[in-house]
Amino acid sequence: MHRLLVVLLAALDAVIAAAGGVAVVLAPLTLLWVVGFGSGADWSTLWPASGAIWQLGHLVPLELTLPPEYLNVAGIDPTAASFTLSLAPLALAVFTALFAARSGRRAAQAGAPATGAVTGLAVFTAIAAVIALTTANDLATVELWQAVLFPALVFGLPAMLGAFVESWRLDEHGSIARLRSRIEHGTWGALPGLLARGSAIAVTGLIGVAATVAGIAVLLRGGEIVALFEAAHVDAAGVIVLALAQLAYLPTLIVWALSFVAGPGFALGEGTAVSPAGTQLGVLPGIPVLGVVPESSTTWLLLLALLPVAVGVLTGWMLRSRLAARPHAARDHDGGLLFRLVLAVSVAVVTGAVAALLAVFGSGSIGPGRLARIGPDAGALAFTVGVEVLVGAAILLLLPRRASDDERREVAASVVPARPAPPDTGLDTWRRLAAERPFSHPERPIPTTDTWLAPPTESGEPAAAGDGERAHPVPVDADATEPIPGFERGGASDGDERPRRPSVD
Repeated sequence: MHRLLVVLLAALDAVIAAAGGVAVVLAPLTLLWVVGFGSGADWSTLWPASGAIWQLGHLVPLELTLPPEYLNVAGIDPTAASFTLSLAPLALAVFTALFAARSGRRAAQAGAPATGAVTGLAVFTAIAAVIALTTANDLATVELWQAVLFPALVFGLPAMLGAFVESWRLDEHGSIARLRSRIEHGTWGALPGLLARGSAIAVTGLIGVAATVAGIAVLLRGGEIVALFEAAHVDAAGVIVLALAQLAYLPTLIVWALSFVAGPGFALGEGTAVSPAGTQLGVLPGIPVLGVVPESSTTWLLLLALLPVAVGVLTGWMLRSRLAARPHAARDHDGGLLFRLVLAVSVAVVTGAVAALLAVFGSGSIGPGRLARIGPDAGALAFTVGVEVLVGAAILLLLPRRASDDERREVAASVVPARPAPPDTGLDTWRRLAAERPFSHPERPIPTTDTWLAPPTESGEPAAAGDGERAHPVPVDADATEPIPGFERGGASDGDERPRRPSVD
């Protein structure tokens, strides 16, 4: 594909990713402005509000300053008028990251991974800068460098990762192909590929387990969620906007569920803890989705820690199957116990690092005072997840491998001696001599292969002599009529010289 076309398509992908995220925020806010405020709505505040939410969804912290009028009506202490809102609705970041990874893969398939990724990053950075400059207001302020850098990283890193992975898979002549060849032909060349595969399996499995646990919690505590909705006293438009806002925080809740399943749990304010070992809660905001948080816990919930171990077992089993499917030479070279131990530890370290990164994204502040600490602890979650995945993966990777049927046959052939040939009883000698010296008639030719292949003459006889294809009579000599060793002549009738079965003695 032409490089200019790759540039245009990458720029279009970046524009669609940014515009899609803004539209997801702008549409429900417009509905709220129309239904909630009617003709007296201040439309000049709609775009700044939408831009601020989009920035928050891309990990940009907001510094909120509540006006004095609102403080008086709500009865809030003036000392709490300013606070940081940094707990991000990760659905917006996930949407942008997935779109960016897709754009990077398409650029790699077109043969220009670096061009596509850099172009998309530049366009998305420019859009983030425009949003930051046009949505500045006194209510929600941001640092300009954060408002430009953080969204750019949310788009740029997945785009580069997608381009690199696809180039690693498809590139045959470029720099990535040379790097792949150098790594794969080096010592333990299979380790990077197996590490990437195992880490992807483990992270995907953990996210799936956390999402399942979060869904079960919503089903079991649906009554509390509905009660908090009713206590909010909002109309239909407010219910829609509130529901969409909570859906935007669904990936954040999944990160919390992952920390709960792994064991460390998460906090909903300073001095609080929600974990299988125990729950200590203070006064929570009246947000409906927080109804899934249990008031107390039981020690039986500690069994949930077996789920990450099971994910590690699944990862180890799939990596073990991958190792067993490789050629024997490759297995002998880098398939030993030390290699598998390093592989298990590496997968656990990478998985723990990803869990720590998710914990950083899924934590932050939602208000002043004790609400400044919300979410899981990154260090505790990384350590716990790494250990649990390591235990599960090591169970499968470090156990002795049972030999396959082919390997057992090879070992048996090299150990068991060959069966000796049976002794000669005389019959084999007779057959060999009979084949070498066939019985013949003095006047009738012995048919040979050439006889049947030669064309007959007009008289029906074989072809004339000298053509190299006619069979000729075998001359009878004394040796031809001598008895074959191991046989004797005899019998009552004249001329009966049929061979008798030789004696095995």
